[in-house]
Amino acid sequence: MSSPLSAEDDDIFGRLQQRADPKVQEEQQQAMNERVRAIYQKAQTRLGELIDQNSTLPCAISSIQIVNAPNTRRSFLERIFNPLLSANRNRPYSLAEALREVSARAEKLSRFDLFQEPIQVYLDQNPDADVRSGLANIDVYLAAKEKSRLLLKTGTDLGNTEGSAYGNLLWRNVLGGAETLNLNASLGTRTRSAYQAAFESPILSDPDFRFEIGGIASSTQKSWASHEEVVKGGWSKLRWLSRSGHRHELGYNGFWRQMTGLAEQASPTVCADAGDSVKSSVFHSWANDQRDNPLLPSRGYYAKTFNELAGLGPLKGDVSFWKSEIETQGALPIPIPFMKGDSGISFTTGFRAGILYPLGLDSKSQPQLSRVNDRFLLGGPTDVRGFRLCGLGPHDGADAVGGDVYAAGSANLLFPLPRVGAEKPLRLQAFVNGGRLLPLRTSNQSTPTTSVEVQDAMTSTISELANEMPSVAAGFGLVYAHPVARFELNFSLPLGLRKGEEGRKGLQLGIGINFL
Repeated sequence: MSSPLSAEDDDIFGRLQQRADPKVQEEQQQAMNERVRAIYQKAQTRLGELIDQNSTLPCAISSIQIVNAPNTRRSFLERIFNPLLSANRNRPYSLAEALREVSARAEKLSRFDLFQEPIQVYLDQNPDADVRSGLANIDVYLAAKEKSRLLLKTGTDLGNTEGSAYGNLLWRNVLGGAETLNLNASLGTRTRSAYQAAFESPILSDPDFRFEIGGIASSTQKSWASHEEVVKGGWSKLRWLSRSGHRHELGYNGFWRQMTGLAEQASPTVCADAGDSVKSSVFHSWANDQRDNPLLPSRGYYAKTFNELAGLGPLKGDVSFWKSEIETQGALPIPIPFMKGDSGISFTTGFRAGILYPLGLDSKSQPQLSRVNDRFLLGGPTDVRGFRLCGLGPHDGADAVGGDVYAAGSANLLFPLPRVGAEKPLRLQAFVNGGRLLPLRTSNQSTPTTSVEVQDAMTSTISELANEMPSVAAGFGLVYAHPVARFELNFSLPLGLRKGEEGRKGLQLGIGINFL
């Protein structure tokens, strides 16, 4: 027979039915987390001590397994990890060396952008192999999780005086060897339509050595020169990163360009170059970026060169020239006395220059001078601020027709906003910048008609560039370095410009990645 519930039992049930105090629960959870953290830290410390004590212990790596990589080719992974196997080495590892090599290869694998971060590395001792080899044999396991192979993005862009809507399809690991297929389509106010496809593949399983082939079909409204340019063609290139951190690109371009849709007020220069042209060229670019932040540097330097050879020898095409550009930037932090740490104040300078040298002869055996769609353009919110887009240099009426030689420079002083702090990517800036863009002219300011005159014209034009004052503007504004792009809102005042050039007094918005 069961006994009736006592008062003590009622008290127990009452306590069980009571809701726990949230504050007490939070304190208990915090105490539990602290205990788990202490246990984890103790285990990590103990593991570190064991590794230090046995860092010189000879060992061998007997096997390497990559878990959760079903779409990645075995041959691709073997090129990365087979050199680590002790069977492919003529001497044993020390334990510290083995751990360092495995970590380096795991980091190399992560740079292909195939797997989610982090890639976990596990080591296990293989007892069966100890007897045979006399060494501590290690089995390596890498636990990886592949990213989604297909990525579709749509959106809108606003920048460099243009708005556009775009769609992008990225297909990762197309053939199982970290290949990518990138398809882009965009419609905009200036670039009316652009369709692009690019296939990229690493060579010999090296993330720093890649091959790319692609094609494009675009239509761009060039309002500053009263025409529309339609481009169709393709390219192929090799990209590699040297051990010293220098980036190189070597490639070939083949484009069919059409200058069409001329406005009623199109200038004679634009009308003369209207129609079709074919550019076939090889190019090389080199870049060395040692800045602490590419979008908002406070220290370091950047240098880049670009060289292109078109239409010479077997390249064919109907344009022939040598085109060369150089770009540099330097940043220097400015310390404040009696202030510890980085003040956030920095001084940056930038410089760009380029030449376009004609090489071929036309049907009348005269020098084949440059076309409007090959020349340099200068001016705008991302290069020489205080001028309209393509507002510097030669103009024919209202049309900016570009130039063959240019140089531009800028000096910027940036400092953090009050009460915002130096750690935020927001700065006030004061700047002064200027530049000159010149057509190819002989010493008596005439168009060259012979090869000898072309050489004289290039020397004369470069001399004029160096001897005369550039067009200059100054101003101040607000800079925000978003992870995707840099935003600038500046008040600019042109201080000196030449006849035909178009300055921009007042507010100017610039959005881009590469600013002068």
